[in-house]
Amino acid sequence: MSESNDYIDFHCHPALKPFGKSFRNKPVGLQSPHRSNKTSFWYYDPPNLTDKLLNYTARLTKFSQANGHCLARGGVRVICASLYPLEKGFVNNTIKSDTLSDLLLDLATGLGKHRIDYLQEMPDYFEDLVREYNFYTQQNGRIVRLPEGRFRYRLVRDYSEIARFSNANPEGPQTICIVLSIEGLHVLNTGLNQEPDEEEVLACLGRIKKWEYTPFFITVAHHFWNHICGHAPSLSGIVERSTNQLEGMGTGITPLGIAVLKAMLSEENGPGILPDIKHMSARAREELYQLRESGSLGSSDFPLLISHGACNGLVSFRNPVPGPLQTSALLNPVSINFYDEEIIRLAKSGGLIGLQLDERRIASKEMLQSTSRSLFRNKIMHYRSELLWRQIQHIAETLDNEGLFAWDIMAIGSDFDGIIDSLNGFWTAEELPFLADFTERHAYNYLRTAQWTLPENRISAAEVIQRVFVENGHQFLKKHFRRTL
Repeated sequence: MSESNDYIDFHCHPALKPFGKSFRNKPVGLQSPHRSNKTSFWYYDPPNLTDKLLNYTARLTKFSQANGHCLARGGVRVICASLYPLEKGFVNNTIKSDTLSDLLLDLATGLGKHRIDYLQEMPDYFEDLVREYNFYTQQNGRIVRLPEGRFRYRLVRDYSEIARFSNANPEGPQTICIVLSIEGLHVLNTGLNQEPDEEEVLACLGRIKKWEYTPFFITVAHHFWNHICGHAPSLSGIVERSTNQLEGMGTGITPLGIAVLKAMLSEENGPGILPDIKHMSARAREELYQLRESGSLGSSDFPLLISHGACNGLVSFRNPVPGPLQTSALLNPVSINFYDEEIIRLAKSGGLIGLQLDERRIASKEMLQSTSRSLFRNKIMHYRSELLWRQIQHIAETLDNEGLFAWDIMAIGSDFDGIIDSLNGFWTAEELPFLADFTERHAYNYLRTAQWTLPENRISAAEVIQRVFVENGHQFLKKHFRRTL
């Protein structure tokens, strides 16, 4: 595997597990400087055979997917690390036995019993958010020695710092640049079974905008009602059966939500923060598009961003039938995924979609069941990487049919360590070079005979992969990740 591929991941959670493990200690929230400690960003926990079997049979991911060592080995040099105080809807569930509830939650998340106990009693999301932010700052810039060489992670304020660290002395330590993001506006202390106070909510947002490392984007919704906007159905398996997502599901944007979005985008009191539209209900997304185009959010030209998403193959929210493409019927037709009309809108806005690597999202149940299986790893990787390729192909053909350039809106937004069922064979960030190689094979086979409406869409398989895994992400960050002067 290459150690210098310069891959970008627009959505992952490298601190979720080590931060959770830190709650075994006093004071809580401290990151160990020793990479062999489970509370370290660098703690290496590759999946063993038992882990893989558990993932394959029960779709549970106990191992770490996006720790610093995996990122280093996989050649990932820029990540958007998502800060995420786990919502109380997970821990205050319908399981009557506290012991059984804690056991199943730990099995599903790998956070540890002490973290789960804390979350059950936690009254303040914002305090927990700040604690996770501080967890990253504690070892920021500290050099660690890995078998692959000397590494460090650096939190970055804007793209100029990414460029500076990328062009640093080749004899010095290699740097993984961390762009911070947040998943879910519940972090502003909404969704706590009481009506939120708008003044307090906006004050919390104001404090975030004053951070030294201001988040580049915030995912507006997440799994549960947050008084900002409706969310899409998102859970499955044992988690779905033991929780209740119904409150607020499918609704639109609230007046409080409009006020928060305007404050996020404003550059008056700190850098503007982009809204990430993943997890919003389809209705809320439609309303966001209308608010954007009317200028009601104070800006009508910000790019649409999906940090970790997939297409559903359906025409539109108002016409939810499979589109005309061969790939349309192969994708997962759920509303948390994005309609063809939305992909076209995103492209016209100069936006970006980070393609997630969760099997449950990117392909229909029928497609997953019919995907060939094998005991040989190279064949597993070939079959599973095709699931990602179908998403890429679908987006490219959708845009080409509209006379748009097909290849500049896609990146990778893995959602590693976000409690996902990753593509079999591509368990962690360490396997991203393999994923790039196998996806390029599918691209090559497809592009040999592909017909294009727009001549510019006729590019090589190697360029497609370079754009999706590296270049598109750099260009998006270069244009939009900047601080107010």
